[in-house]
Amino acid sequence: MRTAILGSLGEVSRLTLGGGGIGQIWGEVSHDEAIATLTAALDAGITVLDTAPMYGACEANIGEAFAGRLPAGVKITTKHQLGTPERGETSARLEASLDATLKAMHLDRVDLFFLHSNLHADGFDYAHGNHNRDAFSTAMSVYRDEVVPAFEALKASGRIGAWGITGIGVPTAVQTALAHDPKPDVVQAITNLMDSPGALKRYAEPAQPRGIAAAAKARGIGVMGIRAVQAGALTLQVDRDLRPNSPDRADYDRAEGFRAVCVRWREDPAAVAHRYALSMPNIDTVVLGVKNRDELLQCVEAEAAGPLDAAQMAEIDGLGLAI
Repeated sequence: MRTAILGSLGEVSRLTLGGGGIGQIWGEVSHDEAIATLTAALDAGITVLDTAPMYGACEANIGEAFAGRLPAGVKITTKHQLGTPERGETSARLEASLDATLKAMHLDRVDLFFLHSNLHADGFDYAHGNHNRDAFSTAMSVYRDEVVPAFEALKASGRIGAWGITGIGVPTAVQTALAHDPKPDVVQAITNLMDSPGALKRYAEPAQPRGIAAAAKARGIGVMGIRAVQAGALTLQVDRDLRPNSPDRADYDRAEGFRAVCVRWREDPAAVAHRYALSMPNIDTVVLGVKNRDELLQCVEAEAAGPLDAAQMAEIDGLGLAI
């Protein structure tokens, strides 16, 4: 498998195994299949496991599979959705989340710890869900004054190797965080041919995921691409029920032309979507949302097929699906 340099973490595989599938939250999968998918990913050359306590049984499955003895070169990420707590509570909340993660996986450190909240400027009002803002989003003053110092202290203690942010919040706030010092080591950025966060988008302004990835790379910050198939919108068929007014359902309907192109190419849309994500500039590794070995194999084969050529990229971009 090809590799890239992920900021301060160094060399990693171009594919990362996301924890949602093996945590059994992206559809039905047995415990045995989840463990088998995890081990098959490492056998295929994947060297990063992207976990979180919120990903169901993910971290417990990793603890069971490896009993605290990860194969050489394998890196672990985890995350915490902090929100905006009362002043002075941030460090304790981050440490409690990390403690639970390390206990579940029988580890004494992780390589990368993400702030998994949205980010917003102080006083910002979301277009959707603003009443619940403090549960899912972190104010920039809290990020600057409490989150960054807490992460830096965890690095200094050796309990984490690096820290990062999930760049799905308000784009101007994410850009502010990328420009701040100390800077994050890695950002997770939306990476799909539609430039769509789908149901993750709660703000009114454009998402600007490619601008976020470019700004990160310009500062030497690693970029993990997420949502390559946009929650199933870029697959043949979404594998879960969606509300008729769901943004992910709207994206699926809007992507009909993309599926038609894939039929003409005699390619599976999910495979093409992953190859497109891997072909995008500024993306070091793409996080997979697979839940079984069949889905994993398709993504591994897509990576092995290499980037899409310029004509293919142009045809997809010519569909006008990017928002």
